Amino acid sequence: MVNGSRESSDWLGLSGRTCVVTGGGGGIGRAVALSFAQAGARIAAIDLDERGLEVTRAELGKLGTDHVIARCDTSDVESVNVAAASIEKSLGPCDVLVNTAAVLRPGALDSLTLAEWNAVLTVNLTGYFVCAQVFGRQMRARGRGSLVHVASIAGSNAQGQSGAYSVSKAGVIMLSRQLANEWGPHGIRSNVVSPGMVITPMSQSFYDTPGVTERRSAVVPLRRIGMPQDMADAILFLASDRASYINGEEIMVDGGYANMLMNLVPRPGFE
Repeated sequence: MVNGSRESSDWLGLSGRTCVVTGGGGGIGRAVALSFAQAGARIAAIDLDERGLEVTRAELGKLGTDHVIARCDTSDVESVNVAAASIEKSLGPCDVLVNTAAVLRPGALDSLTLAEWNAVLTVNLTGYFVCAQVFGRQMRARGRGSLVHVASIAGSNAQGQSGAYSVSKAGVIMLSRQLANEWGPHGIRSNVVSPGMVITPMSQSFYDTPGVTERRSAVVPLRRIGMPQDMADAILFLASDRASYINGEEIMVDGGYANMLMNLVPRPGFE
């Protein structure tokens, strides 16, 4: 037994909880969905990527857990409302929302079109707000809940030639803080996980280029690139009762990369 009452097999206290994962057909989203399922939760994976969702469906089926797979445009209020109603009917009201859905549209700001700018903000920021608002209603009705949003170290460190990506992720961090502020009195927590370099379907092409994995690993103190499971483990903790007094925070999951700035400064005799 843990804490005198909780079974050690449910150390996170997620068994039986209904967990909604946006971007559930993608790399981090799928890892999160499977990890929650292994922790005993009921899973709802939503995404526009139907092919990716089918892979997630098959993996969840192997675990024998209660789950719902739904195609959903997370930036469209009506689409999210329909998905939320279906999920609540099948699995019960949402206990945990994990926002992972994201897109990347590279481009320099001097030539970026408004359409490209809006396309990224619509998915990466507006979609997080819409899902928080819709699923948050179910949480507030019961006076409890947890939200975890996937941002990026690019939200705190400007990433050039990436269009609106850094701006969108900075917005996610502030959105989470505001949700924590406004919804904390309702028993709802909101936190952020900011990945560093991680291999996902969205970033795979970078690592397919010869030498890139080695060069990137060399600037990470842990000397490796992150994987979706590294992100999922941090997300599970923040979503769980074990993090019940953590609210409005950001955890960087980057192997220590964000702390390497001073290593770039020449210091003769100290190398």
